[in-house]
Amino acid sequence: MISFVRGTVVHAAVDSLVIDLGSVGVRVQCTPSAAAAVRVGEHTELLTTMVVREDGWTLYGFPEADERDTFEKVQTVSGIGPRIALALLGTLSPDDLRRAVAQSDEAALTKVPGIGRKGAQRLILELTDRLGAPTGTGSAPSAMSRSSAWPEAVSAGLVSLGWSAKDAEGAIAGLDPQLVSEADAQGADADIAALLKAALRGLSRS
Repeated sequence: MISFVRGTVVHAAVDSLVIDLGSVGVRVQCTPSAAAAVRVGEHTELLTTMVVREDGWTLYGFPEADERDTFEKVQTVSGIGPRIALALLGTLSPDDLRRAVAQSDEAALTKVPGIGRKGAQRLILELTDRLGAPTGTGSAPSAMSRSSAWPEAVSAGLVSLGWSAKDAEGAIAGLDPQLVSEADAQGADADIAALLKAALRGLSRS
């Protein structure tokens, strides 16, 4: 299977990148933070894992080995597929996930789209002996979705999608005040994906 891809970003969406490997362009599904961390035209390298199903082969990419390993382990839980596993890593860092499982923190896990109370309980039950103990390092510094500086993360995401820095600044300034207030209050837990989508909606109306 493909262990990593290295090349130039030719297209960026909210949750995927198309990377030019020289003679072929490969679409890689990733977290919003990974997509927002690069811009079209930049060189990037992602560690990858491939999920093979009857309806197709999908490549998932991660900037760090810990994220890829966690993505693979999470899918060993009954009822958890790659979509929810990726949503987990888009909301929690690997160490935050280890901490939530170790502390049986259902509230932290149910913040993830697609995970309810029963899903959180399954994660805690089935991952307790698989993820290991938290390392104590907290959220990964490179994971923009977990950064308290959410405006910079959203701006980077918009620019990577082809908008100018000025457009990005205007879109962020035009966000709903309540959404902005909630993001500021959430700090490191601000939902960058939701903020990015809201900014894109504003740009599409302008």
